Amino acid sequence: MSLLIGSFTIGLILALLALGIFISFRIFDFPDITAEGSFTFGAATAASLIVAGVNPLLASLIAFIAGMAAGAVTGVIHTRFKINPLLAGILVMTALYSVNLHVMGKSNMPLLNETTVFTWIENFSVSVSGEGAKANIIGWEVAVKDLWLLLFCLLVIVAFCVGLWWFFRTNIGTAMRATGDNDQMIRALGVNTKAMIIIGVALSNGFIALAGAMLAQYQGFADVQMGIGMMVWGLASVIIGEAIINDNSLGFVIAGAVVGSVLFRLLVAIALRWGLNPNDLKIITALFVFIALILPGLMKNRKKLTFKRSTHA
Repeated sequence: MSLLIGSFTIGLILALLALGIFISFRIFDFPDITAEGSFTFGAATAASLIVAGVNPLLASLIAFIAGMAAGAVTGVIHTRFKINPLLAGILVMTALYSVNLHVMGKSNMPLLNETTVFTWIENFSVSVSGEGAKANIIGWEVAVKDLWLLLFCLLVIVAFCVGLWWFFRTNIGTAMRATGDNDQMIRALGVNTKAMIIIGVALSNGFIALAGAMLAQYQGFADVQMGIGMMVWGLASVIIGEAIINDNSLGFVIAGAVVGSVLFRLLVAIALRWGLNPNDLKIITALFVFIALILPGLMKNRKKLTFKRSTHA
């Protein structure tokens, strides 16, 4: 049960990553591989500031802003210099590897002895329930502090989802969605589509960097390699969520990204629990993504076949 609770918690943290990928990939159809660099950039920035004695919340906010800056650079390279979005993301991601090393000063930075956001939640749990308190959930004993961490992450994600839903219903949010849907039409209405793309990619990478900052605080370290594969992870979460929640309305699509992130993390945890070699994790991840990509098409074809059979009968 502890493994399950931990998987839910990490899934919720990485839901921030999924929301970031949702913005770039679904709103703007922008294949932004900057994510792999900005995720680590957020973790490195937050970890370095926390070690320097900065308030963890402030460090997380600065990590969010740092991610936005990285995304803005990608957006500028694409819009101002007419560079393919994929190549623009690769350029910034490559540069961020060196930037992250400079920010941390080394390849790995431990946070186990530092005060983080999750340290506050654990201390609060101790003050409310006592040291080492356990709770019984359907016959399984679970540490109360783990439940408080899960609740905290759930509240944070709900707040961000509601905020994102509200933002995309404002004038600027609507203009960003319209830019992704039909840039020529919205340009004819006088909207600066280049600015919309830059803001959108910046916001996307802000969410991704914040996910990195939160994961570093939860796991107790930041590593220069921790962003590898995160683009695929976020994409898988979005696609799985869309397959499960078959509704294209904005609120359901945002919720789907969160559900997909949690479910994807659970699938990985189950695979590891069944004895999967950790060295094969990336292969399993790629397999999950492949299944998520082809599943909607297979389901649609099956519905068409069923409909044809019913009409002929």
